[in-house]
Amino acid sequence: MKLNIALLAGDGIGPEVIEQAVKVSDAIAAKFGHEITWTPAITGACAIDEVGEPYPDSTHEICMAADAILFGAIGHPKYDNDPKAPVRPEQGLLKMRKKLGLFANVRPTFTFPSLIDNSPLKRERIEGTDLIILRELTGGIYFGERGRKDNGNTAFDTCTYTRDEIIRLAKLGFEMAMTRSKKLCCVDKANVLESSRLWRETVQDMEKDYPEVTVSYEFVDAVAMRLVQWPSSYDVLITENLFGDILTDEASVISGSMGLMPSASIGLHTSLFEPIHGSYPQAAGKDIANPLATVLSAAMMFEDAFGLKEEAELIRSVVNQSLAEGVVTEDLSGDKKAYRTSEVGDWLANKIK
Repeated sequence: MKLNIALLAGDGIGPEVIEQAVKVSDAIAAKFGHEITWTPAITGACAIDEVGEPYPDSTHEICMAADAILFGAIGHPKYDNDPKAPVRPEQGLLKMRKKLGLFANVRPTFTFPSLIDNSPLKRERIEGTDLIILRELTGGIYFGERGRKDNGNTAFDTCTYTRDEIIRLAKLGFEMAMTRSKKLCCVDKANVLESSRLWRETVQDMEKDYPEVTVSYEFVDAVAMRLVQWPSSYDVLITENLFGDILTDEASVISGSMGLMPSASIGLHTSLFEPIHGSYPQAAGKDIANPLATVLSAAMMFEDAFGLKEEAELIRSVVNQSLAEGVVTEDLSGDKKAYRTSEVGDWLANKIK
């Protein structure tokens, strides 16, 4: 199979972790007889520095022409520390989501047997955790009307959702639940917010189309508590943009490291696959960043974008082997030897070969 993949390394540790995912992907392609064409493109702070725009038209054209996008991370301290910066890397991310129609972020959370004691939560609370949070990505408060008034002394951000936006995301959630444990949780704040009441009403109307799925409705604050008390009780959760942004970061620590969790953003045009961690600029160029979340994102890409399940399973298998054998970066090594980012990538690629 010929695979045309846009490669958006981004900022900070993005280029380093993306390089390891490319090594692994190329090893998979060689083993299974695929041909990958990688097309690099700029985004984020590096794109602002180069062309003054965090998601240039040239990058969008590359993404639209690709079969899938493998993405690193964006962000830089010089923008994080300047709230008045007129152009910011994160604007590029929002623009990319909107222009590509990336309406659903798929964020799995699961545990690794060899690392379960790395989690800040007790073993007995997290064993068996295997959940997916589906976050709506192109609506809500991040895309609503915003501004200042009263001479800049009052600020407002508007949360707006349409029924069609909710149906699109919820349909994906129902379908995903049907392939898993047939449990779906709609996360909202319907006791306070009108937009949440529309979410709940819409999902309730859809229940009749999926009679095998057991649906629960929970307020976001209750879910935030239960994620650290009893995460294994959840299977598929669906929620709006802001709630999903917060809950997915909370859920990410269950595994013991943000450097382990992959994600996908499902689009109307080209879907995107990325690690959940940020650009971690303090580690950039030091060859110490954990590349496993990016490698596992590549595994999601092989399976979800191309239907190559065997290839994806092999990547996950060698990642689990690296964890079990201690071939890990310093964030996971404890008092044992820490491997460099590039060494982990080489080890994984060689195991596949």
